[in-house]
Order: sequence, then structure tokens, then C-alpha cells
Amino acid sequence: MDDAAQPGPPRDKAETASNLYEQVFENNRRWARAHLENDPGFFTKLALGQDPEFLFIGCSDSRVPASEVMGLRPGRAFVHRNVANLVVNTDLNAQAVVQFGVEHLDVRHIIVCGHYGCGGVAAAMQSRDLGLLNGWLREIRDIYRLHAAELDAIADRAERYRRLVELNVHEQCINVIKTSWVQQSYLSKGFPTVHGWVYDLDTGLLKDLKIGFEERLRGIREIYHLE
Repeated sequence: MDDAAQPGPPRDKAETASNLYEQVFENNRRWARAHLENDPGFFTKLALGQDPEFLFIGCSDSRVPASEVMGLRPGRAFVHRNVANLVVNTDLNAQAVVQFGVEHLDVRHIIVCGHYGCGGVAAAMQSRDLGLLNGWLREIRDIYRLHAAELDAIADRAERYRRLVELNVHEQCINVIKTSWVQQSYLSKGFPTVHGWVYDLDTGLLKDLKIGFEERLRGIREIYHLE
């Protein structure tokens, strides 16, 4: 069987992917050298442990690298990412990250960061069967249902889409505040504070949605009171 009959990607695409893979290791070596030139003990100190100030919960989208958009060096942000930056009560991964960040790392700030142009939010706005994604994206469709009056009043579909991105961040912040770890830590230590952000792909800038953490906490504790 000759090469033309072999299944798989076109040769030029495969070669490009292979070259890119090798380039990653060269990039890594350059990155490590640059840090050592500025601080010979950088990695030695980093290996001793982490003490991040931030827990960043963001979307898995490859265009939103958490530490880079925040301008932070390694060790400053504990990061969790998934499709559409959801914090679902039954998602043990997300819940474990929140508990670890609050109880063991003593993070001062928890950031839920969405982004305009989110594919997960866009998919949730479609009337399509998306298979395995149905259950995950139902969380966003539920948010649309809760805010349908506001969203349906927005005639421009693009603006409605952007607003749903923001509302999704608001609701995920509420899900974080509902957790016992956040409530108990804030009452006993005065932190963490929960923030909602949106990253704008068109400008590279972060937008603080100013969710009003303490007001939200008081309202949530009337029902989700966890000592």
C-alpha cells in the first residue's frame, strides 16, 4: 500500500503539527532560560510550594490563558477551566478546586471569568441536540430561562449573546458563594471575595462586572445558610 492510500491527515498538515510539537519544547527551554536569567533561584523557590492570591475559574477556550491575561507570574493564580466557566454543584472537579483553593491555599480572591465569543454560551442559545453537551449546556439554558424577560427584550442577537455571557458569570459567582467553604471562610477570616469578570477577545481587556459580593452573600445566606 503506497503512502497516498494511507488514512490520516494530509502530509503537509501532519508535518506542520509535528514541527509545532517540537517547537513547544524549544519554546519551553527559552522560557525557562529567560526566568533563570532574571532570577537564578526562580524555579527552586517555585518548587517549594504555592501561595496564590487568586483562584481563577475560566473557560477552556484556548484564547483565554488565565495568568497571561492577568499579567501574573507562575504561582500567583490557582486555575480551574471548563467549557463556559461553569461551577456546577454536581461537578466534583470544580467543587474540589474551590474547596482546595479556599481551605488549603487561603486564596483571597475567587474570579469567575467568562469571555465574549464563548462557544459554549453560543451553543446553549441554539435549538439543537448536542449529545453529551446537552446536560452541561443545560446549566446555561437554565440561566436563559431565569433571565428570559431581560434577554428576549434585547432585539440584537449579538448583544443578547454578550448579555448571556455576563449573566452566566453572575450565576456562576452565586454558585461559588453558595458553597460552605466560601461562606465559612469569609465569616471567620474575611476572605475570599468573589468577583465576576468578562474577557473581551476583541480588545484583550478584562471587564469587572462588579457583582456586589457582600450584598450577594447576605441574600444567599438567607436560604443557603451554611455555618
